Amino acid sequence: MANDLARWQFATTSIYHFIFVPVTIGLAFLVAILQTAWHRTDNPDYKRMTRFFGTLLLINVAVGVVTGLVQEFEFGMNWSTYSRYVGGVFGAPLAMEGLAAFFLESTFLGLWLFGWDRLPKRVHLATIWAVSLGTLLSAMFILMANSWMQHPVGYKLVNGKAELNNLWAVVINPTFLWGYAHVILASLITGALVMLAVSAWYLRKERHVQSFHRSATVALIVLIPAIVIQMSVGNKLGQIETRYQPMKIAAAEAQWNSCKPCSFSALQVGGFSQSHQNPTRIIPIPHLLSVLGTGTWGGGLTGLNQLQAQYRKKYGPGNYIPNVSIQYWSMRTMAGLGAVVLVFALWGGWLLLRGRLRRSRIFLWLSVWAVITPFLMNTAGWLLTESGRQPWIVQGLQKTIHSNSPSVSATDIWISLIGLIVVYIVLAAVDLGLMLRYSRRGLAEADAESAEPSDAPGATAPALTY
Repeated sequence: MANDLARWQFATTSIYHFIFVPVTIGLAFLVAILQTAWHRTDNPDYKRMTRFFGTLLLINVAVGVVTGLVQEFEFGMNWSTYSRYVGGVFGAPLAMEGLAAFFLESTFLGLWLFGWDRLPKRVHLATIWAVSLGTLLSAMFILMANSWMQHPVGYKLVNGKAELNNLWAVVINPTFLWGYAHVILASLITGALVMLAVSAWYLRKERHVQSFHRSATVALIVLIPAIVIQMSVGNKLGQIETRYQPMKIAAAEAQWNSCKPCSFSALQVGGFSQSHQNPTRIIPIPHLLSVLGTGTWGGGLTGLNQLQAQYRKKYGPGNYIPNVSIQYWSMRTMAGLGAVVLVFALWGGWLLLRGRLRRSRIFLWLSVWAVITPFLMNTAGWLLTESGRQPWIVQGLQKTIHSNSPSVSATDIWISLIGLIVVYIVLAAVDLGLMLRYSRRGLAEADAESAEPSDAPGATAPALTY
Protein backbone atom coordinates (compact mmCIF):
# COMPACT_ATOMS: atom_id res chain seq x y z
CA MET A 1 0.00 0.00 0.00
CA ALA A 2 2.75 2.48 0.97
CA ASN A 3 4.71 1.62 -2.17
CA ASP A 4 1.71 2.24 -4.42
CA LEU A 5 0.92 5.54 -2.70
CA ALA A 6 4.55 6.64 -3.00
CA ARG A 7 4.36 5.87 -6.72
CA TRP A 8 1.16 7.88 -7.05
CA GLN A 9 2.73 10.80 -5.21
CA PHE A 10 5.86 10.81 -7.34
CA ALA A 11 3.80 10.46 -10.51
CA THR A 12 1.62 13.38 -9.45
CA THR A 13 4.54 15.68 -8.71
CA SER A 14 6.49 14.58 -11.81
CA ILE A 15 3.63 15.05 -14.26
CA TYR A 16 2.74 18.39 -12.73
CA HIS A 17 6.35 19.56 -12.84
CA PHE A 18 6.80 18.40 -16.43
CA ILE A 19 3.91 20.61 -17.54
CA PHE A 20 6.07 23.67 -16.85
CA VAL A 21 9.53 22.47 -17.85
CA PRO A 22 9.01 22.38 -21.65
CA VAL A 23 7.36 25.81 -21.56
CA THR A 24 10.38 27.25 -19.74
CA ILE A 25 12.93 25.69 -22.09
CA GLY A 26 10.98 26.60 -25.22
CA LEU A 27 10.01 30.15 -24.23
CA ALA A 28 13.53 30.97 -22.98
CA PHE A 29 14.93 30.05 -26.39
CA LEU A 30 12.23 31.96 -28.29
CA VAL A 31 12.56 35.07 -26.11
CA ALA A 32 16.33 34.95 -26.74
CA ILE A 33 15.62 34.83 -30.50
CA LEU A 34 13.27 37.83 -30.26
CA GLN A 35 15.83 39.84 -28.31
CA THR A 36 18.56 38.87 -30.79
CA ALA A 37 16.34 40.14 -33.62
CA TRP A 38 15.94 43.43 -31.74
CA HIS A 39 19.70 43.65 -31.14
CA ARG A 40 20.47 43.09 -34.83
CA THR A 41 17.71 45.21 -36.40
CA ASP A 42 16.98 47.77 -33.68
CA ASN A 43 13.31 47.29 -34.56
CA PRO A 44 11.29 48.30 -31.46
CA ASP A 45 8.67 45.69 -32.31
CA TYR A 46 11.09 42.93 -31.36
CA LYS A 47 11.88 44.65 -28.08
CA ARG A 48 8.19 44.86 -27.23
CA MET A 49 7.66 41.20 -28.04
CA THR A 50 10.75 40.23 -26.04
CA ARG A 51 9.39 41.94 -22.95
CA PHE A 52 5.87 40.66 -23.55
CA PHE A 53 6.78 36.99 -23.85
CA GLY A 54 9.50 37.45 -21.25
CA THR A 55 6.73 38.22 -18.77
CA LEU A 56 5.04 34.90 -19.57
CA LEU A 57 8.40 33.14 -19.13
CA LEU A 58 8.89 34.70 -15.70
CA ILE A 59 5.41 33.68 -14.56
CA ASN A 60 6.03 30.12 -15.65
CA VAL A 61 9.38 29.96 -13.86
CA ALA A 62 8.11 31.57 -10.66
CA VAL A 63 5.00 29.42 -10.30
CA GLY A 64 5.87 26.14 -11.96
CA VAL A 65 9.49 25.12 -12.26
CA VAL A 66 10.27 25.30 -8.55
CA THR A 67 7.78 22.46 -7.99
CA GLY A 68 10.56 20.13 -9.10
CA LEU A 69 12.26 20.65 -5.74
CA VAL A 70 9.57 18.48 -4.14
CA GLN A 71 10.86 15.47 -6.04
CA GLU A 72 14.31 15.72 -4.48
CA PHE A 73 12.73 15.50 -1.02
CA GLU A 74 10.69 12.50 -2.16
CA PHE A 75 13.86 10.62 -3.09
CA GLY A 76 15.08 10.86 0.48
CA MET A 77 11.77 10.47 2.28
CA ASN A 78 9.70 8.02 0.22
CA TRP A 79 12.45 6.23 -1.71
CA SER A 80 15.30 5.96 0.78
CA THR A 81 16.12 2.34 -0.15
CA TYR A 82 16.50 3.38 -3.76
CA SER A 83 18.56 6.44 -2.80
CA ARG A 84 20.97 4.34 -0.72
CA TYR A 85 21.32 1.77 -3.47
CA VAL A 86 22.04 4.11 -6.41
CA GLY A 87 22.96 7.38 -4.68
CA GLY A 88 26.57 6.99 -5.78
CA VAL A 89 25.44 7.21 -9.40
CA PHE A 90 22.14 9.06 -9.35
CA GLY A 91 23.30 11.80 -7.01
CA ALA A 92 26.08 13.09 -9.30
CA PRO A 93 23.95 14.50 -12.14
CA LEU A 94 21.36 15.81 -9.66
CA ALA A 95 24.08 17.68 -7.79
CA MET A 96 25.44 19.13 -11.02
CA GLU A 97 21.93 20.23 -12.00
CA GLY A 98 21.45 22.08 -8.73
CA LEU A 99 24.91 23.58 -8.36
CA ALA A 100 25.60 24.50 -11.97
CA ALA A 101 22.54 24.57 -14.23
CA PHE A 102 19.89 25.88 -11.84
CA PHE A 103 22.33 28.43 -10.39
CA LEU A 104 23.20 29.64 -13.90
CA GLU A 105 19.56 29.84 -14.94
CA SER A 106 18.30 31.69 -11.85
CA THR A 107 21.24 34.10 -11.64
CA PHE A 108 21.07 35.26 -15.22
CA LEU A 109 17.28 35.37 -15.17
CA GLY A 110 17.59 37.94 -12.37
CA LEU A 111 20.20 39.91 -14.34
CA TRP A 112 17.98 39.86 -17.41
CA LEU A 113 14.90 40.93 -15.47
CA PHE A 114 16.52 43.88 -13.67
CA GLY A 115 19.09 44.71 -16.36
CA TRP A 116 16.78 46.47 -18.81
CA ASP A 117 18.24 49.94 -19.57
CA ARG A 118 20.96 49.28 -16.97
CA LEU A 119 23.24 46.75 -18.66
CA PRO A 120 24.84 47.39 -22.05
CA LYS A 121 22.62 46.11 -24.82
CA ARG A 122 24.99 43.33 -25.85
CA VAL A 123 25.57 42.20 -22.26
CA HIS A 124 21.84 42.16 -21.59
CA LEU A 125 21.33 40.00 -24.67
CA ALA A 126 23.97 37.58 -23.34
CA THR A 127 22.01 37.17 -20.09
CA ILE A 128 18.90 35.81 -21.80
CA TRP A 129 21.00 33.39 -23.84
CA ALA A 130 22.63 32.31 -20.57
CA VAL A 131 19.15 31.68 -19.17
CA SER A 132 18.32 29.53 -22.20
CA LEU A 133 21.61 27.65 -21.80
CA GLY A 134 20.82 27.10 -18.12
CA THR A 135 17.47 25.51 -18.97
CA LEU A 136 19.17 23.22 -21.48
CA LEU A 137 21.84 22.19 -18.98
CA SER A 138 19.26 21.60 -16.27
CA ALA A 139 17.30 19.29 -18.56
CA MET A 140 20.53 17.58 -19.61
CA PHE A 141 21.54 16.59 -16.10
CA ILE A 142 18.04 15.43 -15.15
CA LEU A 143 17.72 13.38 -18.34
CA MET A 144 21.17 11.93 -17.74
CA ALA A 145 20.02 10.60 -14.37
CA ASN A 146 16.70 9.34 -15.71
CA SER A 147 18.33 7.66 -18.70
CA TRP A 148 20.65 5.79 -16.37
CA MET A 149 17.54 4.34 -14.70
CA GLN A 150 16.30 3.24 -18.13
CA HIS A 151 19.64 1.77 -19.22
CA PRO A 152 22.22 1.65 -16.39
CA VAL A 153 25.83 1.99 -17.58
CA GLY A 154 29.17 3.16 -16.17
CA TYR A 155 28.74 1.68 -12.70
CA LYS A 156 29.93 -1.15 -10.51
CA LEU A 157 28.36 -2.81 -7.47
CA VAL A 158 30.34 -2.33 -4.25
CA ASN A 159 28.97 -3.88 -1.05
CA GLY A 160 25.54 -4.14 -2.61
CA LYS A 161 25.44 -0.53 -3.80
CA ALA A 162 25.88 0.97 -7.26
CA GLU A 163 28.85 3.32 -7.61
CA LEU A 164 29.80 5.44 -10.61
CA ASN A 165 33.07 4.37 -12.20
CA ASN A 166 32.73 5.72 -15.75
CA LEU A 167 31.10 9.14 -16.13
CA TRP A 168 31.76 9.19 -19.86
CA ALA A 169 29.67 6.03 -20.30
CA VAL A 170 26.76 7.85 -18.64
CA VAL A 171 27.26 10.88 -20.91
CA ILE A 172 27.25 8.84 -24.13
CA ASN A 173 24.47 6.52 -23.00
CA PRO A 174 22.38 6.19 -26.21
CA THR A 175 19.18 6.30 -24.18
CA PHE A 176 20.30 9.69 -22.84
CA LEU A 177 21.53 11.15 -26.12
CA TRP A 178 18.36 10.42 -28.07
CA GLY A 179 16.06 10.98 -25.09
CA TYR A 180 17.61 14.40 -24.45
CA ALA A 181 17.19 15.42 -28.09
CA HIS A 182 13.59 14.22 -27.90
CA VAL A 183 12.84 16.34 -24.81
CA ILE A 184 14.53 19.49 -26.14
CA LEU A 185 12.63 19.28 -29.42
CA ALA A 186 9.41 18.70 -27.50
CA SER A 187 10.18 21.83 -25.48
CA LEU A 188 10.76 23.92 -28.61
CA ILE A 189 7.47 22.65 -30.00
CA THR A 190 5.71 23.53 -26.75
CA GLY A 191 7.19 27.02 -26.57
CA ALA A 192 6.44 27.69 -30.23
CA LEU A 193 2.82 26.59 -29.91
CA VAL A 194 2.38 28.76 -26.80
CA MET A 195 3.80 31.78 -28.63
CA LEU A 196 1.73 31.00 -31.73
CA ALA A 197 -1.46 30.66 -29.69
CA VAL A 198 -1.01 34.04 -28.00
CA SER A 199 -0.04 35.70 -31.28
CA ALA A 200 -3.02 34.17 -33.08
CA TRP A 201 -5.39 35.44 -30.41
CA TYR A 202 -4.21 39.00 -31.01
CA LEU A 203 -4.31 38.61 -34.78
CA ARG A 204 -7.91 37.41 -34.59
CA LYS A 205 -8.78 40.39 -32.40
CA GLU A 206 -6.87 42.65 -34.84
CA ARG A 207 -4.84 44.13 -32.02
CA HIS A 208 -1.15 44.95 -32.42
CA VAL A 209 -1.25 43.10 -35.71
CA GLN A 210 2.21 44.05 -36.91
CA SER A 211 3.91 43.05 -33.68
CA PHE A 212 2.14 39.72 -33.18
CA HIS A 213 2.51 38.81 -36.83
CA ARG A 214 6.27 38.98 -36.20
CA SER A 215 6.05 36.75 -33.12
CA ALA A 216 3.79 34.30 -34.99
CA THR A 217 6.39 34.18 -37.75
CA VAL A 218 9.17 33.40 -35.28
CA ALA A 219 7.01 30.70 -33.68
CA LEU A 220 6.35 28.99 -37.02
CA ILE A 221 9.99 29.25 -38.08
CA VAL A 222 10.94 27.32 -34.93
CA LEU A 223 7.92 24.98 -34.91
CA ILE A 224 8.22 23.57 -38.44
CA PRO A 225 11.81 22.22 -38.30
CA ALA A 226 11.36 21.16 -34.67
CA ILE A 227 8.35 18.93 -35.36
CA VAL A 228 9.87 17.55 -38.58
CA ILE A 229 13.13 16.61 -36.82
CA GLN A 230 11.17 15.32 -33.81
CA MET A 231 9.47 12.67 -35.92
CA SER A 232 12.86 11.30 -36.96
CA VAL A 233 14.34 11.51 -33.46
CA GLY A 234 11.28 9.78 -31.98
CA ASN A 235 11.70 6.96 -34.47
CA LYS A 236 15.37 6.54 -33.55
CA LEU A 237 14.54 6.61 -29.83
CA GLY A 238 12.03 3.83 -30.44
CA GLN A 239 14.78 1.72 -31.99
CA ILE A 240 17.08 2.40 -29.02
CA GLU A 241 14.37 1.35 -26.57
CA THR A 242 13.62 -1.76 -28.63
CA ARG A 243 17.25 -2.74 -28.09
CA TYR A 244 17.53 -1.96 -24.37
CA GLN A 245 13.90 -2.08 -23.15
CA PRO A 246 12.07 -4.43 -25.51
CA MET A 247 9.29 -5.00 -22.97
CA LYS A 248 8.39 -1.31 -23.11
CA ILE A 249 8.02 -1.29 -26.90
CA ALA A 250 6.15 -4.59 -27.02
CA ALA A 251 3.70 -3.24 -24.44
CA ALA A 252 3.28 0.00 -26.40
CA GLU A 253 2.05 -2.11 -29.33
CA ALA A 254 0.23 -4.72 -27.20
CA GLN A 255 2.33 -7.26 -29.09
CA TRP A 256 1.88 -10.43 -27.06
CA ASN A 257 3.74 -12.76 -29.38
CA SER A 258 6.88 -12.32 -31.47
CA CYS A 259 6.45 -11.14 -35.04
CA LYS A 260 8.52 -10.73 -38.18
CA PRO A 261 7.66 -8.55 -40.03
CA CYS A 262 5.43 -6.58 -37.65
CA SER A 263 2.39 -4.44 -38.33
CA PHE A 264 1.53 -1.33 -36.36
CA SER A 265 -2.03 -1.20 -35.08
CA ALA A 266 -3.36 2.33 -35.54
CA LEU A 267 -6.25 1.34 -33.29
CA GLN A 268 -7.45 -1.80 -31.59
CA VAL A 269 -10.21 -2.93 -29.25
CA GLY A 270 -9.18 -5.28 -26.44
CA GLY A 271 -5.95 -7.24 -26.20
CA PHE A 272 -4.54 -5.28 -23.28
CA SER A 273 -4.27 -8.03 -20.66
CA GLN A 274 -2.76 -11.48 -20.33
CA SER A 275 -6.22 -12.98 -20.02
CA HIS A 276 -7.39 -11.23 -23.19
CA GLN A 277 -4.56 -11.20 -25.67
CA ASN A 278 -6.50 -11.37 -28.93
CA PRO A 279 -7.75 -7.92 -29.94
CA THR A 280 -10.02 -6.79 -32.70
CA ARG A 281 -7.57 -4.83 -34.79
CA ILE A 282 -8.71 -1.81 -36.78
CA ILE A 283 -6.50 -0.14 -39.40
CA PRO A 284 -3.34 -2.24 -39.14
CA ILE A 285 -0.40 -0.67 -41.00
CA PRO A 286 1.84 -3.45 -42.41
CA HIS A 287 5.59 -3.30 -41.68
CA LEU A 288 5.34 0.02 -39.81
CA LEU A 289 6.17 -1.50 -36.41
CA SER A 290 9.23 -3.17 -37.94
CA VAL A 291 10.36 0.19 -39.29
CA LEU A 292 9.70 2.01 -36.01
CA GLY A 293 11.22 -0.67 -33.80
CA THR A 294 14.17 -1.89 -35.85
CA GLY A 295 14.66 0.60 -38.65
CA THR A 296 14.22 -2.16 -41.24
CA TRP A 297 11.29 -3.13 -43.46
CA GLY A 298 11.03 -6.70 -42.24
CA GLY A 299 12.62 -6.59 -38.77
CA GLY A 300 11.27 -8.73 -35.96
CA LEU A 301 10.19 -7.87 -32.43
CA THR A 302 9.99 -10.15 -29.41
CA GLY A 303 6.51 -10.46 -27.92
CA LEU A 304 5.42 -9.87 -24.34
CA ASN A 305 4.90 -13.57 -23.63
CA GLN A 306 8.36 -14.50 -24.85
CA LEU A 307 9.98 -11.61 -22.96
CA GLN A 308 8.14 -12.57 -19.79
CA ALA A 309 9.56 -16.08 -20.04
CA GLN A 310 13.07 -14.71 -20.64
CA TYR A 311 12.88 -12.31 -17.69
CA ARG A 312 11.58 -14.99 -15.32
CA LYS A 313 14.49 -17.19 -16.26
CA LYS A 314 16.99 -14.34 -15.85
CA TYR A 315 15.59 -12.44 -12.84
CA GLY A 316 13.38 -14.97 -11.08
CA PRO A 317 9.61 -15.31 -10.54
CA GLY A 318 7.42 -12.27 -11.04
CA ASN A 319 5.38 -10.30 -13.53
CA TYR A 320 7.61 -8.18 -15.76
CA ILE A 321 4.90 -6.86 -18.07
CA PRO A 322 3.98 -3.16 -17.56
CA ASN A 323 0.45 -1.80 -17.84
CA VAL A 324 -0.26 -2.45 -21.51
CA SER A 325 -3.26 -0.11 -21.74
CA ILE A 326 -1.20 2.86 -20.51
CA GLN A 327 1.62 2.03 -22.91
CA TYR A 328 -0.61 1.49 -25.92
CA TRP A 329 -2.72 4.63 -25.59
CA SER A 330 0.18 6.85 -24.49
CA MET A 331 2.04 5.88 -27.63
CA ARG A 332 -0.91 6.68 -29.86
CA THR A 333 -1.70 9.93 -28.11
CA MET A 334 1.88 11.13 -28.50
CA ALA A 335 2.41 9.92 -32.07
CA GLY A 336 -1.08 10.81 -33.30
CA LEU A 337 -1.00 14.36 -31.97
CA GLY A 338 2.56 14.72 -33.28
CA ALA A 339 1.33 13.93 -36.79
CA VAL A 340 -1.52 16.44 -36.38
CA VAL A 341 0.90 19.15 -35.23
CA LEU A 342 3.19 18.39 -38.19
CA VAL A 343 0.35 18.92 -40.69
CA PHE A 344 -0.80 22.01 -38.79
CA ALA A 345 2.70 23.53 -38.77
CA LEU A 346 3.15 22.93 -42.49
CA TRP A 347 -0.21 24.58 -43.13
CA GLY A 348 0.89 27.59 -41.12
CA GLY A 349 4.16 27.76 -43.04
CA TRP A 350 2.28 27.69 -46.33
CA LEU A 351 0.00 30.52 -45.18
CA LEU A 352 3.05 32.51 -44.05
CA LEU A 353 4.78 32.13 -47.41
CA ARG A 354 1.60 33.16 -49.24
CA GLY A 355 1.18 36.22 -47.03
CA ARG A 356 -2.20 34.98 -45.80
CA LEU A 357 -1.41 34.10 -42.19
CA ARG A 358 -3.07 37.09 -40.55
CA ARG A 359 -6.19 36.70 -42.73
CA SER A 360 -6.82 32.98 -42.19
CA ARG A 361 -9.48 33.04 -39.49
CA ILE A 362 -9.71 29.25 -39.31
CA PHE A 363 -5.98 28.76 -38.81
CA LEU A 364 -5.82 31.51 -36.20
CA TRP A 365 -8.75 30.03 -34.30
CA LEU A 366 -7.21 26.56 -34.39
CA SER A 367 -3.85 27.99 -33.29
CA VAL A 368 -5.37 29.18 -30.03
CA TRP A 369 -6.67 25.71 -29.22
CA ALA A 370 -3.62 23.89 -30.58
CA VAL A 371 -1.74 25.04 -27.48
CA ILE A 372 -3.31 22.09 -25.64
CA THR A 373 -1.65 19.48 -27.88
CA PRO A 374 1.97 19.74 -26.64
CA PHE A 375 0.92 19.29 -23.01
CA LEU A 376 -1.03 16.16 -23.93
CA MET A 377 1.91 14.85 -25.96
CA ASN A 378 4.43 15.60 -23.21
CA THR A 379 2.32 13.88 -20.56
CA ALA A 380 1.73 10.87 -22.81
CA GLY A 381 5.46 10.64 -23.51
CA TRP A 382 6.24 10.76 -19.79
CA LEU A 383 3.78 7.96 -19.10
CA LEU A 384 5.17 5.90 -21.97
CA THR A 385 8.72 6.26 -20.65
CA GLU A 386 8.17 5.81 -16.94
CA SER A 387 5.29 3.33 -16.85
CA GLY A 388 7.00 1.22 -19.50
CA ARG A 389 9.98 0.61 -17.20
CA GLN A 390 7.86 -1.10 -14.56
CA PRO A 391 8.26 -3.25 -12.51
CA TRP A 392 11.81 -1.83 -12.45
CA ILE A 393 12.84 1.45 -10.89
CA VAL A 394 16.31 0.81 -12.34
CA GLN A 395 16.08 -1.47 -15.35
CA GLY A 396 17.40 -4.92 -14.48
CA LEU A 397 18.88 -3.83 -11.12
CA GLN A 398 16.18 -2.88 -8.65
CA LYS A 399 12.43 -3.37 -8.63
CA THR A 400 10.13 -0.54 -7.62
CA ILE A 401 8.52 -2.65 -4.92
CA HIS A 402 11.90 -3.05 -3.19
CA SER A 403 12.93 0.63 -3.32
CA ASN A 404 10.58 2.61 -1.08
CA SER A 405 11.19 3.72 2.53
CA PRO A 406 10.13 0.96 4.95
CA SER A 407 9.65 3.39 7.84
CA VAL A 408 7.18 5.66 6.02
CA SER A 409 3.58 4.54 6.54
CA ALA A 410 0.70 4.71 4.10
CA THR A 411 -0.97 7.27 6.38
CA ASP A 412 2.04 9.58 6.16
CA ILE A 413 2.02 9.41 2.37
CA TRP A 414 -1.76 9.92 2.21
CA ILE A 415 -1.44 13.14 4.22
CA SER A 416 1.40 14.52 2.11
CA LEU A 417 -0.24 13.40 -1.15
CA ILE A 418 -3.51 15.16 -0.36
CA GLY A 419 -1.60 18.25 0.78
CA LEU A 420 0.46 18.35 -2.41
CA ILE A 421 -2.62 17.92 -4.61
CA VAL A 422 -4.36 20.84 -2.89
CA VAL A 423 -1.27 23.06 -3.19
CA TYR A 424 -0.73 22.08 -6.82
CA ILE A 425 -4.34 22.83 -7.73
CA VAL A 426 -3.95 26.29 -6.22
CA LEU A 427 -0.64 26.85 -8.01
CA ALA A 428 -2.12 25.66 -11.30
CA ALA A 429 -5.03 28.09 -10.93
CA VAL A 430 -2.64 30.93 -10.09
CA ASP A 431 -0.34 30.12 -13.01
CA LEU A 432 -3.18 29.77 -15.51
CA GLY A 433 -4.83 32.95 -14.25
CA LEU A 434 -1.61 34.96 -14.48
CA MET A 435 -0.68 33.56 -17.90
CA LEU A 436 -4.14 34.38 -19.30
CA ARG A 437 -4.25 37.78 -17.64
CA TYR A 438 -0.87 38.97 -18.84
CA SER A 439 -1.14 37.38 -22.27
CA ARG A 440 -4.38 39.33 -22.87
CA ARG A 441 -3.29 42.70 -21.52
CA GLY A 442 -1.57 43.71 -24.70
CA LEU A 443 1.55 45.75 -25.27
CA ALA A 444 2.56 48.88 -23.39
CA GLU A 445 0.40 51.83 -24.43
CA ALA A 446 3.24 54.09 -25.50
CA ASP A 447 4.94 51.36 -27.50
CA ALA A 448 1.75 50.39 -29.25
CA GLU A 449 0.90 53.98 -30.19
CA SER A 450 4.34 54.78 -31.54
CA ALA A 451 4.68 51.56 -33.53
CA GLU A 452 1.16 50.86 -34.74
CA PRO A 453 -1.03 53.93 -35.13
CA SER A 454 -3.48 51.86 -37.14
CA ASP A 455 -4.05 49.48 -34.23
CA ALA A 456 -5.92 51.97 -32.11
CA PRO A 457 -8.16 49.40 -30.34
CA GLY A 458 -5.11 47.70 -28.86
CA ALA A 459 -3.34 50.88 -27.90
CA THR A 460 -5.46 51.32 -24.82
CA ALA A 461 -4.39 48.04 -23.26
CA PRO A 462 -2.83 48.35 -19.78
CA ALA A 463 0.95 48.49 -19.74
CA LEU A 464 2.96 45.51 -18.60
CA THR A 465 5.08 46.00 -15.51
CA TYR A 466 8.44 44.44 -14.63
